[in-house]
Amino acid sequence: MSRISRFALVGVGIAALYVALYLIFLRAGLGQGAGNALAFAIAVAVQYAAQARFTFHRQLNDPRQMLRFGMMIAGGFATSALITGVVAPHYLLEPWIAAIAVTLILPVQNFIIMTLWVFSNPAT
Repeated sequence: MSRISRFALVGVGIAALYVALYLIFLRAGLGQGAGNALAFAIAVAVQYAAQARFTFHRQLNDPRQMLRFGMMIAGGFATSALITGVVAPHYLLEPWIAAIAVTLILPVQNFIIMTLWVFSNPAT
């Protein structure tokens, strides 16, 4: 299986995990903000582990790699905010178009950043 296939498989799995956890937390009585934050935090942690080990064959316990991954996540949030909060309103795009743009752009952005920066060091 190619690296990009493993990346995509992890991505789809993480998206499903996030949705499932969010709905479980809401059903358990958490508010939307708390449920989202907890589901997101868990999904990001699992994503780091899965992308590091399964996709890029890297060790998990690498503080610099973890920091780079966190910075990538923050960059993804910035990209999402830019598309949905600046670009789409400027061009009078419907919210669903902005959401689709984010859904298409972020995986490409993340794959490039993970390949060239986050997990660029050889496995140890």
